[in-house]
Amino acid sequence: MKVPNHVAIILDGNGRWAKSKGMPRNYGHVQGAKTVEVICEAAYKMGIQYLTVYAFSTENWNRPQEEVDALMKLLRNYMKTCLKTAAKNRMCVRVIGDKTRLDEDIRNRIEELEESTRENDGLHFQIAINYGSRDEIVRATKKIAGQVAAGNLKQEEITEDLVNSMLDTHDLPDPDLLIRTCNEERISNFLLWQIAYAELYFTPVSWPDFTKEELIKAVEAYNNRNRKFGLIEEEK
Repeated sequence: MKVPNHVAIILDGNGRWAKSKGMPRNYGHVQGAKTVEVICEAAYKMGIQYLTVYAFSTENWNRPQEEVDALMKLLRNYMKTCLKTAAKNRMCVRVIGDKTRLDEDIRNRIEELEESTRENDGLHFQIAINYGSRDEIVRATKKIAGQVAAGNLKQEEITEDLVNSMLDTHDLPDPDLLIRTCNEERISNFLLWQIAYAELYFTPVSWPDFTKEELIKAVEAYNNRNRKFGLIEEEK
């Protein structure tokens, strides 16, 4: 079985999963965070090199303040847990997105996590926090416009490679497979540039119930796709 090099996942269904069990939405987010740990380990054992998860979008700030506060508290706790997990499994962790809106203590924890795991040679794990692909592209465009205005870049020098170099994921390979849980079939502003040629896989399983076996199902479906690039089939 050919294992995708880079898998991206939209973690959906935490709140609905909790509601179905008569529990508050925040309970679902807590369980969802535990699932992330399970899938990180499963992905690496399968041979997946890069895993990127959509944890908190730029639009998530519009949720009820109580839920946002709970998510930020969970994020603070998760940074500690992830630090221990990364040390144990030699996981290299990065956070993508606009960190400027996050509280200072969260930014400091992110910096500590990224710095302490930078040289690890295990799974490359990216967490998208305050991330939106349109926002990412706008930020990249502003950087390019600034270089043009400063006279350091000519218009004809703007290429796909240049735009890519300005993105949060500039040094990562593009995802081969995008998974979305909980029966939703939308991209929801996630890695729009990067998933141009990714295979898409949608499952009715809510994120807290997503297991190693469900990940294997997604990879098996990926293997059954007839991937073509410029009408040239990719060898399986």
